[in-house]
Amino acid sequence: MPLSVPFIATAVLSVLGYVVARKRALSVAGGDIRTLTSLPHQHGLNTALSTLLPPLAVMMVWAIGARIAARSDVALVPENPTMVYIILIGLAVTGFVLSLLRISTSFRARTASEGWIMGLLIFASTIAVLTTVGIVLSMVSETLNFFGQYDFRDFFFSTTWSPNFRGDSDLGIIPLIWGTLYISFIALVFAVPVGLFAAVYLSEYAGPRLRSVAKPLIEILAGIPTIVYGLFALVTVGPLLRDYFAEPMGLGQSASSVMTAGLVMGIMLIPFVSSLSDDIINAVPQAMRDGSLGLGATKSETIRKVVVPAALPGIVGAVLLAASRAIGETMIVVLGAGAAARLSLNPFEAMTTVTVKIVSQLTGDTDFGSPETLVAFALGLTLFVITLGLNVMALFIVRRYREQYE
Repeated sequence: MPLSVPFIATAVLSVLGYVVARKRALSVAGGDIRTLTSLPHQHGLNTALSTLLPPLAVMMVWAIGARIAARSDVALVPENPTMVYIILIGLAVTGFVLSLLRISTSFRARTASEGWIMGLLIFASTIAVLTTVGIVLSMVSETLNFFGQYDFRDFFFSTTWSPNFRGDSDLGIIPLIWGTLYISFIALVFAVPVGLFAAVYLSEYAGPRLRSVAKPLIEILAGIPTIVYGLFALVTVGPLLRDYFAEPMGLGQSASSVMTAGLVMGIMLIPFVSSLSDDIINAVPQAMRDGSLGLGATKSETIRKVVVPAALPGIVGAVLLAASRAIGETMIVVLGAGAAARLSLNPFEAMTTVTVKIVSQLTGDTDFGSPETLVAFALGLTLFVITLGLNVMALFIVRRYREQYE
């Protein structure tokens, strides 16, 4: 019998408990709910949560323990599922009965149900934190395995990336880091001014009718699949840059280039910057604008010296989100920038990024324990550290400007 059977039984009993608890609360009150400390539906909610949540917690623990036991051959949970099913049904019935017995005119069912909800929220927060910890630990463990087989100095300081699955590979990360930062920089140089200016116009100058049309049109860009952007880069933007810029200036003859991927990625990032910045600018109190205008400042001066500084933390957050999105992009880089790992300042040459090589090293029939495969985890951990550094730097900038503004 799978876990779905006791789960369905518990859920049905929980719904039944809600209905029965409401009727019992009304019966205890003698039909006058004014004599109750808590409303009938609060008694019902407490009974439903008391019936459902304890068995649900046991189900999750048992499922996780069974999965770990299957991989490690360590008995962490009872092997007989019948015993687990009896425990689950017993917990549900116990919660059902005890919560019904507690119903009285003085019982604070609202406090009890809020306690269950608080525990549920804490559990959800813990899951989010533990997921992050699990991701980091999984990358760290596999990265340590990689550095046990490959010298970390060659990984961090070599300028050659040439994997060979037959062994004797050169796995220097510097060309990949350079390509990642170069493409992301071009994307942000294009997206941040355009997105920020669009946000300022929509929030401060555009009328309601224009805003109701323009903002959804800009946000549509965020819903386009990245593979479509990649095809757009490959078919349209790349040949255009090659024919009108690269070849006439003698900078290259390839349609796949850093500039191609950067520009298309910048188009993709515009709604991330504009939409978030627009919401943040609209959240600035109107009293601040009125005070600036009342002191004789022009509208542009008010925007530049009052509105934007007040919204700066949110704007920095929007830019940081766009930067993280650019660093983690894969499909646009594959189709727009190529897969060549090289160090060059020429924006019209093909390059690649860390994320592209993570995908390429983990695909195919290769030995998972080889350095050529484990290097993907070292690349992922390095990318994680770079993103964390961006967050710390953004937090420093936000605090500095916030203190200056205050």
